[in-house]
Amino acid sequence: MLRLAAALALFTPVASLAKPSKADLALQAQLLTHIKELASDAYEGREPGTEGEAKTLRYIGKQWFDLGLESGTNDPGHSWFAPVTLVAREPDGSRVAFSRKGRRVHIAPVAVQAFTSGKRSLIENAPVLFVGSGKTMPNRAELAGRVALLLDGGLDGSDRQSALLRAGASAVLTVLDGERSLDNVTARRGRSGYALASDDLGGDLEAFISREGLDGVLAGTGQNVASLQTMAQAADFAAKPVDLAVSLEASTRETRINTHNLIGKLPGKRPESGAVLLLSHWDHFGQCAEPPAEHLICNGAIDNASGIGVLTEAARRLRGVQQLDRDVYFLATTGEELGLLGAHAFAENPPIPLKQIVAAFNIDTVAISPAGSPFAVIGKGMTPLDAGIAAVAKAQKKKLVEGDAANAYVRRQDGWALLKHDVPTVLVSTAWSDLARMERFMDKDYHRPTDVVKPGIELGGAADDVNFLVALTRHFADAKKVPGAAK
Repeated sequence: MLRLAAALALFTPVASLAKPSKADLALQAQLLTHIKELASDAYEGREPGTEGEAKTLRYIGKQWFDLGLESGTNDPGHSWFAPVTLVAREPDGSRVAFSRKGRRVHIAPVAVQAFTSGKRSLIENAPVLFVGSGKTMPNRAELAGRVALLLDGGLDGSDRQSALLRAGASAVLTVLDGERSLDNVTARRGRSGYALASDDLGGDLEAFISREGLDGVLAGTGQNVASLQTMAQAADFAAKPVDLAVSLEASTRETRINTHNLIGKLPGKRPESGAVLLLSHWDHFGQCAEPPAEHLICNGAIDNASGIGVLTEAARRLRGVQQLDRDVYFLATTGEELGLLGAHAFAENPPIPLKQIVAAFNIDTVAISPAGSPFAVIGKGMTPLDAGIAAVAKAQKKKLVEGDAANAYVRRQDGWALLKHDVPTVLVSTAWSDLARMERFMDKDYHRPTDVVKPGIELGGAADDVNFLVALTRHFADAKKVPGAAK
């Protein structure tokens, strides 16, 4: 445990439904202290790879060390802080050239744009295959070596584009024949995309062309966008070659970001029986507005300084109970806002085999609901945990929300990354029991500079979350009540 001191020194990169007890009021005060600290301007919005990250991890690490946790990395070379390397990619170059029967067909560069998911992708003089709106998928033999020409129809065609690429198309050229413009697409695709440095670089090529641009390219062929639309609407539509060839080239610019997960642990009496994991993301967006805006920082008070506060106070209370059978791990993840990347990194390089985690509980955006609110389960029906959660709720006299409406958010939180690795993970919180209230927060403050500590911030439900998470952890860490962890 003493190693944390050295690591911290060196680390640089609504009215309540029920009257709260004195203990709950004290807990709310502790939560408010964490949220005010982590959401202050001094932390610069907790952006990965910045001094704001260093301050954040120093604060959380000191809290965990002082309350008696041990390092949970199980890696002597990286005590407490598990390195995560991210890659930010931005479009850096695009070249598109059309030809017909070997002769170049002119198109203005402003009418077409190519993008790649890799560092550089190139195809030369590939024949074009019109696939309509992508409702009918050509076979692999038809797509192989060809560029699929896809009608956009004003919809985000990312799923259709991906399906065509998986089916064997060399690239996809989408015709912006609806409301979306090339400016809209390039503005969205021009933002940085993030991935783990360990991920394989893709080489997918996607291009977008304006309606006017394609009409110009097809001039003299007897076809235009309108005729292609009519063709695609036919009941017996089948993919058809177009008298065009296209060369596409796209490249990206990469920036590496060195960031960290923080992992703590409470050792159990029977670690061979498995472990319970509690996790919450510490990161946010840093500076997210530009002058002349008065406030430039996305402080992330509710999303997710509140979650880190709940995680820390749950750890404090679990440290104070009799030693549990199973180890309990506490994970503060990086890169959640960039695509759940810290959780993916944890799953790819876990401190223990993932099959030994009998239950994981994510904590995200929790300072929303008043005390006494029911609990919702994001991930309900997707893991073997439901019966145990219901049993604990009954014993604790807590109400669970019926139905699974909160599952609409399952892909938008770190639990999804762990579920994809077959770790039984749920998010159990009062905050998600009233989705209308949550959506009001999302419409007003979510991912905006206005997510700050405001007068009257609601912490009653967050305090309830702490107490219920402690009860859930004690239940699932009991090897007699919940047997069966894989060795």
